[in-house]
Amino acid sequence: MTDKIYRLMNQQSWLRAQSTGVFEGSEDDRWDGFIHFSTAATVRETARRYYADVADLMLLEVCVDDLGESLKWEPSRGGILFPHLYAALKIALVGDAVLLERTKTGHVFGPEIP
Repeated sequence: MTDKIYRLMNQQSWLRAQSTGVFEGSEDDRWDGFIHFSTAATVRETARRYYADVADLMLLEVCVDDLGESLKWEPSRGGILFPHLYAALKIALVGDAVLLERTKTGHVFGPEIP
């Protein structure tokens, strides 16, 4: 699959997670029973669909190997496999967290996202 996956969230959620050391998921995540992640190939579309109006959008990068058996790859949009974490995300496992710039045409991703 891939060695890195990505989570999008607003900056307030990220700061709250940092203060507690874990991210338990958004309201939607808790409703679905897992934390939603995206791959490099899908994260732009996820941002466009679900986070277009979020001015303070954070991009978190996590190494797949660090998540163990709690990470499952399951079909979602159009049958594409998405990473779903069936556990809380330990903030110590987040390799990088970047505040994305938002322009009139959408969020600006760096070179790590093709």
